[in-house]
Amino acid sequence: MCAGATSCTSWMKQLTSASRQGHYGRVLHLFFTHLQSGDRGTLDPHPAAVPTALRACARLGNAFSGRLIHALVLTRFPSLASDAVAATALLDMYAKCGLVASARRVFDEMPRGDDLIAWNALLAGYARHGLPERALALVIKMRGRGLRPDLVTWNAVVSGFALAGDDQMAEDLVRAMQDDGFRPDVVTWTSLVSGSVVNFHYDRARSLFRRMMATGFLPSSATIASIMPAFANVADLKQGKEVHAHSVVTGVEQDLTVSSALVDMYAKCGLVLEAHRLFDKMAERSTVTWNSMIFGLANSGHCQEAISLFDRMLFEGARPDHLTFAAVLTACSYCGMVEFGKELYRAMKEEDSIEPRLEHYACMVHLLGRAGKLAEAYDFIKAMPLEPDYFVWGALLGACRSHGNVKLAELAASRLLTLEPANAASCLLFSDALASAGRQDDVLKMKRLAKRRRMKKLDGCSWLESP
Repeated sequence: MCAGATSCTSWMKQLTSASRQGHYGRVLHLFFTHLQSGDRGTLDPHPAAVPTALRACARLGNAFSGRLIHALVLTRFPSLASDAVAATALLDMYAKCGLVASARRVFDEMPRGDDLIAWNALLAGYARHGLPERALALVIKMRGRGLRPDLVTWNAVVSGFALAGDDQMAEDLVRAMQDDGFRPDVVTWTSLVSGSVVNFHYDRARSLFRRMMATGFLPSSATIASIMPAFANVADLKQGKEVHAHSVVTGVEQDLTVSSALVDMYAKCGLVLEAHRLFDKMAERSTVTWNSMIFGLANSGHCQEAISLFDRMLFEGARPDHLTFAAVLTACSYCGMVEFGKELYRAMKEEDSIEPRLEHYACMVHLLGRAGKLAEAYDFIKAMPLEPDYFVWGALLGACRSHGNVKLAELAASRLLTLEPANAASCLLFSDALASAGRQDDVLKMKRLAKRRRMKKLDGCSWLESP
């Protein structure tokens, strides 16, 4: 790969520097550009080049480039095929890209079976991608080979079961870890917290977080980013602010994942000015950050500001995703900007190549229905390539109630009752539409239907914490 020792050393320094700075796209650019322009003979590359490039693929989730490097190793640099570091980096790349079957093949072909780093990489792949039982089976196999699991091993398996929502097994494994001589660390606690949040067990997540603090562990940036949705989604502003204070004390407030989580928490709790203050302070922003701020503005009634922020996002070169468009379409709906919303929907499909999802269809029905364009909203639903869900029909029924279209409301209500027969919300909305039309006899019929089916109405709640 390298024409001379000096040029190879210089190139490797650039590669290493780019990797340390987190510029993984540049790592791959340097790697493939040098490969294309360099020696096409049988010379091996610098020993660290292939693992460095594979680690970049893993961080980017770029399985295509990873497979290409794998092919290069097999065809042009066969001596690296038996290199333990390169093989482990290859295994880790496949595991982090979700290709666990490929990772397992690489693992099975490795010449040595006592490399704990390789075992842990495969374990983490199983755990991360919803296969915790396989991760646990691998631990048992390790024991059979005479290999003793380390803290990384235990944390991987705990994380797998926590993410799968098996809280009891995750707790049992923590006790087994302690019996094996390992004390749970901040990674262990973060795994438990994160698993609870992912599975919407917010009370448990907050309890685990308090237990972690009581045990003497300071939360890491990963812990804080993981716990924040447990406060944001139930508007627990008091505890959210306390965790924010921890992030300031520990110096991680400016970490991208932490600051993004804080923006999301304040926006969902209705403190839009505080969210905007943090947003404006951020040195860099991810698409997730932009989405949180746009959603926060839209849902708090600052619709024009939400749309302006979307324009700013595009101007600054950030790439919108499907959630970004859902956020802006929501803002358009509340503002009554029907034509702009239609244009945005078209641009999402044709210019950004984002296929509409059910949330986008629901947003469009809400946009049209709120503006009184009920026939157009119904035609839009009929033209959908996907089966409309509860939110799509619910958006239409809500609009029919607001605009007094009882006939269309009856159709939407019947679809909702088919999708969720035990949910009383559709009956209540339809009853309101009937009452507005003066059809009290039909209102009583709907109430009797709800009672006969023992439908349940969800308790009302507010985003804003009581004083």
